[in-house]
Order: sequence, then structure tokens, then C-alpha cells
Amino acid sequence: MERQSNYAGIDVSQATLDMAEHATGQQWSFGNDDAGIAEAVAVLVNLKPALVVLEATGGIEVPVVTELVAANLPVVVVNPRQVRDFAKATGRLAKTDALDAQVIAHFAAAVQPELRPLPDTQAQEFSAIMARRRQLQDMLTMEKNRLRAARRLVRGRIKAHIGWLENELTHTNADLERSIRESPVWREKDDLLRSVPGIGPVTSCTLIAGLPELGMLGRKQIATLVGVAPLNRDSGTLRGKRTIWGGRAQVRAVLYMAALASTRHNPVIKSLYRRLCAAGKVKKVALVACMHKLLLILNSMVKHNIRWHYTTAELIGPCS
Repeated sequence: MERQSNYAGIDVSQATLDMAEHATGQQWSFGNDDAGIAEAVAVLVNLKPALVVLEATGGIEVPVVTELVAANLPVVVVNPRQVRDFAKATGRLAKTDALDAQVIAHFAAAVQPELRPLPDTQAQEFSAIMARRRQLQDMLTMEKNRLRAARRLVRGRIKAHIGWLENELTHTNADLERSIRESPVWREKDDLLRSVPGIGPVTSCTLIAGLPELGMLGRKQIATLVGVAPLNRDSGTLRGKRTIWGGRAQVRAVLYMAALASTRHNPVIKSLYRRLCAAGKVKKVALVACMHKLLLILNSMVKHNIRWHYTTAELIGPCS
């Protein structure tokens, strides 16, 4: 008889990692520190799960996610809202860290969110950063051990080197966090963006990688940054039509295709496009207005961490 697949869930808090496995109901608790993370990874490597799911929790989950990816475990980070909605739908209203881990494991088994492994080039870069991090940690340990027995004449130089190594480790950790957050493993922003009709995987990935400012800027700033804000090109007695120009060409290109798809599949953009065309606007001008509107919707969704909803999206943007 074929063994049932294992699906694991990890609830991450500031102090602990609570882990549950769905098929057997087995549970573990580890400290949320280097030793505890290493123990959790060792258990999961032995368990050989089909999927490990965690919630995005504001950054405290990054160290454990990093080690799970480095161990080649099938990990997905999801939006906490999805797990909360799943818990309500299944009648799990009680809330403790241990119960949350059970719910996440149940969510992993029932929903089976799509696993998107790292591309080869990104995996190689990630492995290189991880290797450098381990080297720095090893060198720090050696230098600190030397410092204990060092003579006064060399203590200053060893301390200076320790300071340099600690600074390098801080920068390497930042590179590591940025690398993992930009990876397909990180599902929170991707799931949110792809909840919008007309936004597919290519658009979502391009926005995540090419427009990290999404959700952090105001409406005018984000539109200007991408290059979809109508700008005046008047000089002296010359008066012309407002046009779009500048900005990030790659982001604007995928946004154009997304707006085109949205005129058929997204009710808000479809309504706007038809209204502008009926008012006599050139189709290309109407489509640019749709790009602008779509960008403002996405910016607001990421800013407030809310998924697509027709009534909310109708209220966003000057073209509504």
C-alpha cells in the first residue's frame, strides 16, 4: 500500500517554531533560533514532506524559510489571510500556536498551494550566498576563539577583523533575505497580485522583481515611476497633448498586456475601457487609462494587503 504523502505546517512566532504533520497528527516545538531551526530542518529532511507551508509573518519567518530552501525542501510561504479563511471554513475557531500549526498542515494537504521551485540560476546564486554566510560565521568563530588567548599587541587587530566580519555578515544576511523574498517560494505578494482578473504569472513576477516600490508609494509617484502618468510636453508657444514617457519599460510592457487582457476579463477595467471608447477616446488612449487604473488598483491592494474585490477596486483611481 502506498504511503500517504506528508504535508507539514509551521507556525512561526518570535520565540518558537510549532510544527505539525497532517497525515499522522504528529507535532513538534522548537526554539526560533539557529539551533531550533537546525532541529526543525533535520526532522523535515527525515520526514520527506510533499510540501511545507508557512505563513508570511512580517519577516520573523525569513531565517527558517532560508534554511528550508537551502535544504532543498519543498516550501511555500502563503498569505495568512488564506489560512485564516480556511480555518473559518473548516470550523477551527480556537487559536494557539500548536493549533495554528495543525491548521497550516491541514491547509497544505487540502489546498496544496502550487510549489514553484527556484530557477537554476537563482538557486545557484542562493547557494553561493549561503556558502559565503557559513564561511563568515566560521571565520567569526575562529577569530573570537583567537581573541581569548591573544596578546595585547594583536588584540586590537583581531577586534577590528571581527568588526569587519560582523559587518560583512550583516550585508550577506540582507542579500540572503532579499534573494529569498524575490524568489517564487515567497507566495504572499504573488497570490495577492494574481487574485486580480487579468494578472497572470508573468505580470506578477515582473512586478515583484521590477517594481519593489509597489504598495509603498502614492498614486502619482507609482504612476510616474512606471511611466503611465500623463505628462505635459509644453514649451514656449508649443502646446501639445499630454503623453506618457520614461519610466520602467519592462514593467510598462507587461502592464500593457495585462490591461489588454483585463479589458476582456476584469469587470472594472472592462467597464472603464468601454466607457472611454464610447466617449470617443482613441482605443490606445483608453488602454493607457486602463493601464493607469490597473496599476493604481494593484498599488492599493499591496499597500493594504487586500485581495481583489470588485466593489473595492471600483473606488480606486481617478478614472473610475
